[in-house]
Amino acid sequence: MFAINQSTGEITVARPLDFETTSAYEIRVEALDRGSTPLASHAKVLVEVIDVNDNAPEIKLSSLSESVREDAKKGTAIALITVLDKDGGRNGHVRCTISEGTPFLLESSQGKYYSLVLEDILDREIHSEYNVTIIATDDGSPPLSSTSVFTIHVSDVNDNAPQFPEPIVNLYLKENSPTGSLICSLTALDPDQEANAQISYSLGPITTATQSSVAVNVNSLTGEMYSLQSFNFEETKRFQFQVQATDGGVPPLSSNVTVNVFILDENDNTPVILPPYSDQGSVNSENIPYSAEAGYFVAKIRAVDLDSGYNALLSYHISEPKGPNLFKIGSSNGEIRTKRRMSDNDLKTHPLVIVVSDNGDPSLSATVSIDVVVVESTGDMQTTFRQLPVKEESFSDLNLYLLISIASVSVIFLLSLISLIAVKCHKTDGSFSRYSAPMITTHPDGSWSYSKSTQQYDVCFSSDTMKSDVVVFPTSFPPGDGELISINGGDTFSRTQTLPTCEKV
Repeated sequence: MFAINQSTGEITVARPLDFETTSAYEIRVEALDRGSTPLASHAKVLVEVIDVNDNAPEIKLSSLSESVREDAKKGTAIALITVLDKDGGRNGHVRCTISEGTPFLLESSQGKYYSLVLEDILDREIHSEYNVTIIATDDGSPPLSSTSVFTIHVSDVNDNAPQFPEPIVNLYLKENSPTGSLICSLTALDPDQEANAQISYSLGPITTATQSSVAVNVNSLTGEMYSLQSFNFEETKRFQFQVQATDGGVPPLSSNVTVNVFILDENDNTPVILPPYSDQGSVNSENIPYSAEAGYFVAKIRAVDLDSGYNALLSYHISEPKGPNLFKIGSSNGEIRTKRRMSDNDLKTHPLVIVVSDNGDPSLSATVSIDVVVVESTGDMQTTFRQLPVKEESFSDLNLYLLISIASVSVIFLLSLISLIAVKCHKTDGSFSRYSAPMITTHPDGSWSYSKSTQQYDVCFSSDTMKSDVVVFPTSFPPGDGELISINGGDTFSRTQTLPTCEKV
């Protein structure tokens, strides 16, 4: 490792020195003279190698989990890291840091050992893996550093339920569609992985606005829905059900979507002519006078269509007549009227064929035949009344109760009326006895009169009267028990009980 100059004794380095291999050397040196009998002397040279910062730190990953569950709690240890530096002193003192933007933290333990722990929550659906960079830097001059990058995978847990794009789905299906028709295909998304993202579909209860039954089926794997029957708009206009999507996780998670199916009307119903012209295959007759003016009302055709919308919008027109067209019909109201006055050249009977058409595509129609007969006078006009068949119904209990109620109310009303008349008559007889002539009594000092009809006393005194007595008989007491009212000159009144009954005051 070293060399010496034999003449000068200068010791030099022969090969490169490495502090990390040998930090000190012991050299023995001999000095020998050139005499016939050479004499020698020995010395020991100690060489201490001074360290320089020529070694970068080394990073060793002692332990690392293959993956970390996304539901791992904070503080969970992910990896153990060992950092080494062959240099000595400050050159061998190492500081370790981690790259930013990761939910991990380095915790130092026993100098050169570090623990990588979880600092924040994980979400595999946002970040399925993390590339973690560890940087080790020594305190040498100049400092040296090294970097190590490793990947941490986040394993999935079933923390997400399947989700439909919309919570409510509105579908439109034509009526009379064949059985087995595809209604729609529903798709739910689950951001989880593998079994946690495997979705199966199931059908919930079906509700309708009416009591009609509805049958649909859903494919559990694809979410496709098929009708198991043909729908009639006139019976079922809308029905609703729910589809549930369930994943294969443990425990399984699920979500629902509400499906509203609206049946679209098709023009599958022919207009129906209403009475009195509803008899199929019969010819109806109407009479009009010969003197009918233009616009005279002949008849009105009424019809209905079980469809809806434009499919139920009816229009009326007269088919091409065999003779002159003397009549017109309202296209919207079905009223048949005359176009002009009758003439001698016109026929007496005019057969009309009325066509009632709907507005569907293709259009459906119904016809009715009417013979319009022209008569000379209104006396010859006869109106034929068709008696519609009446369904015989038995006399139900409800009708019986109604009849009994009406009879009871009538009897009570009659009894009340008779009682009221009797009371009125009784009061009238009593009033005749009351309304008698007023009783007048004279006295030397004046006079007084009493009328039973008005219960009023009229008393008259002369100007020189100083005291007078008036006997008053109240109606609530017998005539013998009265009250004597004494009128004094000083405008004071004294009341005393009267003597037994007397006929005259």
